[in-house]
Amino acid sequence: MAREKLASRLGFIMLSAGCAIGLGNVWRFPFITGMYGGALFVLIYLVCLVVLGIPIMTMEFSVGRGSALSAAKGFHALEKPGTKWHVFSWPAMFGNYLLMFFYTVVSGWMFAYLFKTAKGDFVGLSPDDIGGAFGGFISNPGELVIWMIVVCVLGFAICAGGLVKSVEKVGKVMMTGLFIVVAILVIRAVTLPGAGAGLAFLLKPNLDGIRQHGLGRVVYAAMGQAFFTLSLGIGSMQIFGSYIGKEKALLGEAVTVTIFDTAAALLAGLVIFPACFAYGVNPGAGPGLIFVTLPNIFNNMPLGQFWGSLFFVFMVFAAMSTIIAVFENIIAFAMELTGCSRVKACIVNFFIVVVFSLPCALGFSVLSGFNPMGEGSVVLDLEDFILSNNLLPLGALIYCLFCVYKSGWGWDKFIAEANTGSGIKFPTALKPYFAYIVPIIIVIIFIMGYIDIFG
Repeated sequence: MAREKLASRLGFIMLSAGCAIGLGNVWRFPFITGMYGGALFVLIYLVCLVVLGIPIMTMEFSVGRGSALSAAKGFHALEKPGTKWHVFSWPAMFGNYLLMFFYTVVSGWMFAYLFKTAKGDFVGLSPDDIGGAFGGFISNPGELVIWMIVVCVLGFAICAGGLVKSVEKVGKVMMTGLFIVVAILVIRAVTLPGAGAGLAFLLKPNLDGIRQHGLGRVVYAAMGQAFFTLSLGIGSMQIFGSYIGKEKALLGEAVTVTIFDTAAALLAGLVIFPACFAYGVNPGAGPGLIFVTLPNIFNNMPLGQFWGSLFFVFMVFAAMSTIIAVFENIIAFAMELTGCSRVKACIVNFFIVVVFSLPCALGFSVLSGFNPMGEGSVVLDLEDFILSNNLLPLGALIYCLFCVYKSGWGWDKFIAEANTGSGIKFPTALKPYFAYIVPIIIVIIFIMGYIDIFG
């Protein structure tokens, strides 16, 4: 079977950016920025993207384009005979599935809140009532399962339509829509009375985060956000490298995707922080910022029902762009390993994802007594820990070592692939940095993740 190819470079950029732009940007980035002091955290985050995120993304793209295969078979094609790098294909595939086992559930929350906000369910409710509504929602197993299935039906239906005819076209429309919607929301947010303080918080560096948490903690948080926001380490980006030609050098493509990803995160901040400061709300409120704090803000805003609905349209676009991209990965695994058709891969994987997403969907109600990470934790916490604190950093380490060392693909072959085509070239003189310093940084992120949770 001939390898499918994307029809355009724009499609590649939009799909890759769509995979990176997800709830980690528009949900986690604002509250973690609020927690660690605003603009100075953002500056450190941007530096971490340059020194860590972009190079690892380039390596994933290179392995994909060099092998013309997904993580299921890519290492098999490029490794030296007798080596065992291909063993990583199994945790990489598992990582994509595991991400979908909880991401489909949380994406369902976004659909539900779009529906509820548009219907006016939160109009006139007190702050306590809105908090109670969210608690009641996530403890309703039937509602969570239904919305999770809606997400899976939409995602696999789009993927079943074909790479170019459906996935690429929908990806372009969705990403264009995402940026149009968030631009409208930014204009509304920055024109609110008192919004200037929120803009200053996001854009004017201060030392509050360092005074409160210490420089080391702020740098680690920025490094972790830069690393995890791009979904690196499980082959999520490799698949899109496998779908493109040799016209462009890959470092420039990684830079472009990262710019889109970062722009989405910053624009989300330009919506949330001015709104929070305009209404006297703590921007470091944590994950509840989206489902409890913001509905309260919209309730107090002129035309709040409209603006709230538009915000959750933005959140749905962000969630679905990642869902479609990772579903495409999962479908590619099935097609490469079994030779089955795209439609059959979609049907089989639809049932797999739905069934294995049930523990997360039921974790707040039927399975609430199962506390895998300690008192108060749920299935979602365990799945996120396995992925974010283990598979992503260790997978990124493997990509780095595979591209640098002779026992893997090797530096020369990686550089030849990465620098084929026009555009920004990967700096060949930085081999020692990628051979020694980057692996140490990734190991530090891995260890600090455990200290954060179990320390």
